[in-house]
Amino acid sequence: MAAATAAAKEVLWTAEEAAQATGGRNTTDWQATGVSIDSRTLEPGDLFVALKGPTFDGHDYAGKAIKAGAAASMVHRRADGVDESLPLLIVDDTFAALWRLGTAARERSTARLIAVTGSVGKTGTKEALRLCLTPQGVTAASVGSFNNHWGVPLSLARMQRDAVYGVFELGMNHPGEIRELTALVRPHVSVITNIEPAHIGNFTSITEIADAKSEIFEGMDSNGTAVLNRDNALFHHLCTKAEDAGVTRIVSFGRHKEADARLIDCSLHATCSAVTASIRGQEIDYCLAMPGSHWVMNSLAVLAAASAAGADVVKAAGELANLKPLKGRGELHSIETTAGTFKLIDDSYNANPTSMRAAFEVLGRASLGNGGRRIAVLGDMLELGERSDEMHAGLAGPLEAAGIDLVFTCGASMAALHEALPEKRRGAHAETSKELAGSVVDAVRPGDSLLVKGSLGSRMAVIVEALIALGDDSPQVANGPKKANGR
Repeated sequence: MAAATAAAKEVLWTAEEAAQATGGRNTTDWQATGVSIDSRTLEPGDLFVALKGPTFDGHDYAGKAIKAGAAASMVHRRADGVDESLPLLIVDDTFAALWRLGTAARERSTARLIAVTGSVGKTGTKEALRLCLTPQGVTAASVGSFNNHWGVPLSLARMQRDAVYGVFELGMNHPGEIRELTALVRPHVSVITNIEPAHIGNFTSITEIADAKSEIFEGMDSNGTAVLNRDNALFHHLCTKAEDAGVTRIVSFGRHKEADARLIDCSLHATCSAVTASIRGQEIDYCLAMPGSHWVMNSLAVLAAASAAGADVVKAAGELANLKPLKGRGELHSIETTAGTFKLIDDSYNANPTSMRAAFEVLGRASLGNGGRRIAVLGDMLELGERSDEMHAGLAGPLEAAGIDLVFTCGASMAALHEALPEKRRGAHAETSKELAGSVVDAVRPGDSLLVKGSLGSRMAVIVEALIALGDDSPQVANGPKKANGR
């Protein structure tokens, strides 16, 4: 059955094409319908790429991958139990070969490619673009947050031959990273969602962050379009950077009266928003199935980018009513216990000061049951540098403005927020999420709405799991997002 399913898929790479792209040598003939770097999630027909990382070596799973249905394994060394009787693509270095495979996929594609970066909203904007463009043509897109030095070439290598659109997320936390990625993607449209002090600990100023994000323009030609936030203080700086890179077509979005994709009006609700916007002169009403003013701004960027890529904007806007959150990025749970029901907003995947404030706004509009409270459970925001404690303590004001009743915190930097809160808003504080989980579980009661948020390294998914486990029919929940590896 699995083989029949794989056979029904489009052939993505033949053995000859992959060898030519990578400079490798095949031991047998094969055809692949996908590309994978993880034998645990591999699908029959995938080409398995055996990457070597600091704590794993995919070569140890090359044979297992073939037994699981992989079309072939791309390797640069022989592993135990793997010989040339198996379908192998032997290359000099699998990581370099993955980049070459991504390069070849880009060269053969006629798709209109959109690259998305920014301090906040990258993954959500990318996913919304995928949703909006798919009904208008075959659309390739990065999976999850595959936005780094292995995720981007992997995403390109997976791009369908007949793709009409491609949407790729480019991430960074140091200068120079996006420069390499945009040279690989060579986007027709580049979106910078916003510039905020995320990863500020690795930079000397927010302007330096803008410069690093502006590297995205270097992979474009003069016929490309930069989509920029007109409301951001560094908008003109970004425009100059785009022009310096030879990009003269700029489409702006925001509330600003001169924005090309301009917000006219919106009505914010607990679980959605109703939006009226002018997209490059065309007035459109649409329903956005994600709460919060930050998502309204994301939707303007999405429609501006869709327009720049030549898509039908009205059709794209209509798809925003079907938008769903990704795991750990605003996912809403209604948890039924023997005592009653409470709501949980799982925003545990990542955090910075800007996304924290946006999440507080969403929690502030969340519905409550009888006697319910709005509770924020917060872990450290990482990579904020010398001003980390100050930025954490600075969240006290936005929490009060949003009407949050009780705040639980964990982590060394969140201790500063705990001290800055008025006594009536202080829940427990602990060094780790694991230590805090019990206090949160003991405190929650029917009618409450809770937000759980923190940087991925704060491991706030532990608390999400503990809360979901209170449900009468709670499912088994994984230990948060996993980093990709070669197993």
